[in-house]
Amino acid sequence: MVEVVGTAPTSAMFITKFVYRHSWKSNIYNIKLYFKDSIYLLEMALSEQQKKEILEQQAQKNITRRVISPELEKILYEAQPVLDHGFVRVIDYMGDDSSIVQAARVSYGKGTKKVSTDSGLIKYLMRHRHSTPFEMCEIKYHVKLPIFVARQWIRHRTANVNEYSARYSILDKEFYLPSKENLAAQSTSNRQGRGETINGKQADNILELLKKDAEQTYADYELMLNEKYDGTKINENNKGLARELARMNLTLNTYTQWYWKTDLLNLLNFLSLRADSHAQYEIRAYADVMIESLKKWVPITYEAFMDYRIGVLEISAKGLKVIGSFLNGTNISYKDSGLGKREWNELMTKLKLNNKTIK
Repeated sequence: MVEVVGTAPTSAMFITKFVYRHSWKSNIYNIKLYFKDSIYLLEMALSEQQKKEILEQQAQKNITRRVISPELEKILYEAQPVLDHGFVRVIDYMGDDSSIVQAARVSYGKGTKKVSTDSGLIKYLMRHRHSTPFEMCEIKYHVKLPIFVARQWIRHRTANVNEYSARYSILDKEFYLPSKENLAAQSTSNRQGRGETINGKQADNILELLKKDAEQTYADYELMLNEKYDGTKINENNKGLARELARMNLTLNTYTQWYWKTDLLNLLNFLSLRADSHAQYEIRAYADVMIESLKKWVPITYEAFMDYRIGVLEISAKGLKVIGSFLNGTNISYKDSGLGKREWNELMTKLKLNNKTIK
């Protein structure tokens, strides 16, 4: 799938102006970044026209009576690099920390007077999972990402998404190739995770296979279309296969793009899962960049989120009894805890009692 179900070809025109038409440079693992005119420019991903377009967007002077976030305004429209060819751009937003407080005080009335500061109120809301006030803020991102990452991402169904249409346009000749340090064997303890890093000749062979397959399938894609990615015809005497059919041959590391709009509550839910250390590295790389935009947009909410959602441990009733036994000096054993092996090990790791984990 390379477009959202129900997205009409014409609706893809919202993002086709910011499409990337350039030759693919393979085996580039480190993104080169430089700073110019208040905008980060990704040397290998943005053409001069695209750089100009971003600068034009940033040069707009709009007068508004709505609240704005000064720090987020500084990076509005900028392409923040992710992986080898991807990026995240904040396109638009609504509201800030004060919008959350405003909604909460309307909702809970006099009860909120017990919390004198905005920071205290937001932390209270986050701590007790009073979520509705966070829905009052919204943000829109423009994201360029590999298709296999997009398929994970789209599982978060509470956003508005408009994806680049491969029925309407030809996909760019760009593919994700992981760096060697991110090539890992299948985990022996987690069916959907990575284990030890693969090194040496085997790693070189895997990267060569990924590169070769991506290049070959894209060459076949162009052949079926009878058209190069830059628009030139291959054979004037042949008809090109319909784009909606030719796309099925492409590899999942091909890059796509979309506009992704969501409210703050659902963004926090997304980030709590995808910025977690257990999330796949490739989608976690996007979440890490988005957390930085969260920090600039709603700094008080960001602080509360990091305190009460990221890096915390949810403890079951049985787990709480185990902790209580440790505090009382009784040191309950794994066999007597009633916990499963995985939950026990997670608890011991969080408590930095690695000597008590079970193999």
